[in-house]
Amino acid sequence: MSLGGDHRRKVVTGEAGYVLEDVPHLTDYIPDLPTFPNPLQDNPAYSVVKQYFVNADDTVTQKIVVHKDSPRGIHFRRAGPRQRVYFESDEVRACIVTCGGLCPGLNTVIREIVCGLHYMYGVNKVLGIDGGYKGFYAKNTINLTPKSVNDIHKRGGTVLGSSRGGHDTSKIVASIQDRGINQVYIIGGDGTQRGASVIFEEIKRRGLKVAVAGIPKTIDNDIPVIDKSFGFDSAVEEAQRAINAAHVEATSIENGIGVVKLMGRYSGFIAMHATLASRDVDCCLIPESPFYLEGPGGLFEYIERRLKENGHMVLVIAEGAGQELLSESSHSGKEDASGNKLLKDVGLWISQRIKDHFSKKKMAINLKYIDPTYMIRAIPSNASDNVYCTLLAQSAVHGAMAGYTGFTVGPVNGRHSYIPFYKITEKQNKVVITDRMWARMLSSTNQPSFLSAKDVIEDKREEEPLSPMLDEEVCLDDHLMNKEMSSS
Repeated sequence: MSLGGDHRRKVVTGEAGYVLEDVPHLTDYIPDLPTFPNPLQDNPAYSVVKQYFVNADDTVTQKIVVHKDSPRGIHFRRAGPRQRVYFESDEVRACIVTCGGLCPGLNTVIREIVCGLHYMYGVNKVLGIDGGYKGFYAKNTINLTPKSVNDIHKRGGTVLGSSRGGHDTSKIVASIQDRGINQVYIIGGDGTQRGASVIFEEIKRRGLKVAVAGIPKTIDNDIPVIDKSFGFDSAVEEAQRAINAAHVEATSIENGIGVVKLMGRYSGFIAMHATLASRDVDCCLIPESPFYLEGPGGLFEYIERRLKENGHMVLVIAEGAGQELLSESSHSGKEDASGNKLLKDVGLWISQRIKDHFSKKKMAINLKYIDPTYMIRAIPSNASDNVYCTLLAQSAVHGAMAGYTGFTVGPVNGRHSYIPFYKITEKQNKVVITDRMWARMLSSTNQPSFLSAKDVIEDKREEEPLSPMLDEEVCLDDHLMNKEMSSS
């Protein structure tokens, strides 16, 4: 095998097109570090496990659908405990920080990092950084113990507090150094992970023995590479309550229209999955799929047809959908502290446009608008996400103890892996509207795609070049696409 790439990328290549996008290790810049036996080998809880430790050569492939002549493709290092660790239990002084918006599961991740360090590795010194990145240099820390975090998974939000922005690399690393911290666990979205990458680079430049581990958090599910982000399942489940309420309102009155705005600034996964799960939605609008209001095949024509057929209509719209249709005067051009463009309320806007349209047509409607955004963000995680958060936290702990650093942890095709920061931050995960999942959603709602043949061709061109290794969910169904284009 050979090692290649620039100074930030650790790429190993092998036979038959094998590529390992490896993560940094403390020994890359601090040679001859001593190692110690992993305490897990004496842990009674693991005595039933046939193989305690992950093989050093275990990797996880990014694509699992292959042809007989396909190259082996990109792989990531498999997460899990190693036979030798680079920290003694007594020397570990870890810290945890949560950044960005709220998301179901934050407290579970915090709890499981603390408990994982304590019960698996005998670590007793864990600090919580209060209030996001700025808490490193502007606020006091919180001592975290298994007892103090025992019940926090039952609560929404984050017990550590969170904030956007506040990233001052030199101050943060100086604080880490001054406090004697040698393991940093950073929970946040793509912006937070970019910040974590910069922190890692500065720690590496200073030659500090500090492991930096990221746990990706985005309720929108817009982080690439990993199968999904924690909190997403909980968000989709809670969104059902809002959709059900809209459906009840719409069906209880003549020409009732229920409009529900869900999260999804750039990616419409919550809206799409909530729509598929509900089966009560007549139309779903997301940022990735352009639509138009007036004229043949437009949204207003479809709403009118559904009202005449069914007497009611439920519309789900992601917060980032249709922003190009809002008047220029509605765009402030401002950004929040994380650098995200501040969006106007597309739910209120489209509700008013629908009312205005049917008022002009002298057709009476009854429209109810529901925005459950902050209710969804604030709930505790459901059972599925609790299990997922536990695996994420424990995988991050195993990686840091094994000396890996500058990585994000997450499942790739069901196997937890260590992923370099740059793979997480180089692009966003988005719904592919020429994909089978979107086609399934369209067949569920029976809504028009609002796409012309030209739109479909342009969208296909924007996708990454097709490789011989195709995941089913990114394969194009030629029959469906040809049918859609021929009917446009």
